This record gives sequence, structure tokens and C-alpha cells, in this order.
Amino acid sequence: MKNLSLLERIVAGLESWGAGNSLAIVLGHVAALLLLAGTAFLADLLCRHVVLKAVAKVVKHTKAKWDDVVFDHKVMVRLSHMVMPVVIYLFIPSVFSGSSLWAMDLVQRICFIFIVLSFLMFIHAFLNAVYTIYSDKENFRNRPLKSMVQTIQVAMWFVGGIVILSELIDKDPVSLLAGLGASAAVLMLIFKDSIMGFVSGIQLSANEMLKVGDWIKMPKYDADGIVTEVTLNTVKVRNWDNTVTTIPPYALVSDSFQNWNAMRESGGRRIKRSINIDMTSVRFCTEEMLARFRKINLLKEYLDEKEAALKTYNAANGIDDSVKVNGRRLTNLGVFRAYLTAYLHSLPHTSPDLHCMVRHLQPTDKGLPVELYFFSTVKEWVPYEGIQADVFDHVLAVIPEFGLRVFQSPSGADVQKALKENLNHS
Repeated sequence: MKNLSLLERIVAGLESWGAGNSLAIVLGHVAALLLLAGTAFLADLLCRHVVLKAVAKVVKHTKAKWDDVVFDHKVMVRLSHMVMPVVIYLFIPSVFSGSSLWAMDLVQRICFIFIVLSFLMFIHAFLNAVYTIYSDKENFRNRPLKSMVQTIQVAMWFVGGIVILSELIDKDPVSLLAGLGASAAVLMLIFKDSIMGFVSGIQLSANEMLKVGDWIKMPKYDADGIVTEVTLNTVKVRNWDNTVTTIPPYALVSDSFQNWNAMRESGGRRIKRSINIDMTSVRFCTEEMLARFRKINLLKEYLDEKEAALKTYNAANGIDDSVKVNGRRLTNLGVFRAYLTAYLHSLPHTSPDLHCMVRHLQPTDKGLPVELYFFSTVKEWVPYEGIQADVFDHVLAVIPEFGLRVFQSPSGADVQKALKENLNHS
């Protein structure tokens, strides 16, 4: 009796109670299976409700955060799912000892598949937990962690699928993988996007081209907003209208896109806008005009210095300034440009360290464009637009004070006014 297996002991006990040999064998198998299933179930309950709870209590009292993240992702719960199939796999030979080898082999294969699946799910959850832990660290926020994790997960599930398939068809996994070498081209075609996405993710990170939180603009894909997620196959961009655009990572490497992050990290955001001046309103300044301009605080010092310099130049060159075209004179447009330059420098949100100028652009049939080029220290979209609007509200309102006119194409009202004036004169 000392060397008898569990099944033989049960069968012997049943026969001693008067059961026939055939009936005792059948009942012995059933009893052994129930006993094994009960043991596996109790082991699973013990692991999940005793061991895991004890570990959870210990985790709550630790200062580290990584263990909390691991339990939030139920990594240990996934690992505990392996207990039941492992117990059955190890002790099933005792149930079918010496008989029904095909049934024992079938049960062991099923248990093995469950063990592999449970292990894969454990590794999958563990990698997600690792991503959560490191994505919150400042040093890893600009790394394509998610694409790397997803690549490892895809490779892991692929290898796990090969192992499960080899178990089902009773083939060596190595020989099965070698046989798949002939279909490598097909696999490359199937996982083309994943492979290209992974390589592109590495390039984006290595060249510091893109990271989560960047503001990018890619008109080809109608993307203009904040990058919210970089995955193996897609880059998600939340546009300013709250729509979401998905872009393939390799498109960001092969095509051109605009990243506004450098602007955010710089000293200011550029404002570059022009107003068209009617060229027929440009003229030399008269004494009355200069007297009026001197009352403007931002111009007084400029006018004093400029007039002194012009008088010195004209006197040194013997120029007859009774004729306006002789020598050098101030114009209303030149004074207006000087005023705008001083006005921009006086604004509290104009960056003192970056370019600030008012310049002419090429004249066109729409007038003479006068461009304001400066940088605002406020870079957030809504207040930035408010500052830009305030500046040009002021510019439009102040233009008539310099005897200038804004060029504007004639509208229907202008045509009607002209017709009425002609009729009145006639």
C-alpha cells in the first residue's frame, strides 16, 4: 500500500466496500478528479483571498508608489489565475495513473494552454503598469514608451500564440517557428504598420521631434492642436475644436509638420500683421502737424531729435528748405511708424529681448502694407489673441490722427454715395 498512487488507493477502498472492479475504477476517477478540482479551487481561493490581501495591506503601508500602480492594474490577480491550472497540471498524473493516458494528456494540454494565457495576461498587465509608472516621470515623458510597450506586447502574444499552437498540434515550437520563416514576407505585410510605427516612434523620440503635450499643426491631416497620445500605430491630436485627429507615426517622419513647442519654450510668441495704407494720403509734415504731433507723449522726444538732425543736415548741405522736395523732411507716414514703434515698446506684454519693428512691405494695388512685427510674452491662445486684437484696434483708431487713410476696396455703399454726389452736382 505504501507505493500505491492516489487513484489506486481510492479504487482499493471502493473494492473493499464491495464495489466491482470496473465500477470502482470509474468511481475512483470521478472521486480523484473532484478531489483534485477541489484542491485546485481551494489553492486559488487561498492565493486570492489570503495571500493577495496580505500583500495589499503591506503595499498600503509603503511609501513607494510603484507597488500601488501594480495592484491598480491587477497584475498580481492575473498572476494568481495561474494557480489553479498549475495545480491540476502537476497532479493530474495521479488521477489517471496507469490508465486513460489520452484523457490525462488532453487535460494537461488544456491546463498548459490556460497557464500560457494566464502568464501572457500577467506580463501584459505588468507592462501596462510599468508604462503608467514611468510615463509620470519627467525624464521619460518625451519617450515613446507606449509604442515600445505595445511592440513588446505584440511580440509576446505572437510567441505565446506559437507556443499554444505547437501544443495543440503536438509540434516543437522551435521547428514551428522555423517553418514560419517561409511566411516572413506575409507577416511583415500584416505587421507593416506596427513595425513602421515602432521605428518612427524611436526616430521621433531620438530626434526630439514630438512628445505628448506638444502643439503641432499638420494641414495634410487637418491636425492643429495638442498631442494627447503617442501609440504604436497612431498619434492622437486633440484639435482646438475638440475633435481628435489620428496620424500614423511614420507620416510625421516622412512628411512635414509644424511643432509649436519651441515657441512655448522661447521668450515670446510672434505677432506679424500688416495694415494697408492709402498711398495718396502720405505727405510731408507741416508745422501745424508737427505741433499737434508733439502733444503725443510717445513722439515728443523722437520729434525733437529728428528735427534737430534734419536741420543740421540741411544746413550743412546748403539746402533751400523753402521748397518741400529739397533736402530731408518728416512725413506723416514716417512719424506714424515711429509712433507705432514706441507704442509697441511701451506695451507690458511686448518681449524686450526679441525683434520689435514696424516696416513697409512691397506696395500693391491694395495700398502700402505697414507691418507690425513683434513678440508677445503671453503665449496662451486666448489671451494672445486678445492682446493682438487690442493692438490693432488702437492702430486702426489712431491712423486718422496722422492724416493717413486705411485702404479699403470700394463697397456697394461707396458706389451709391458717389452716384448721389454726382446727381447732386448735376
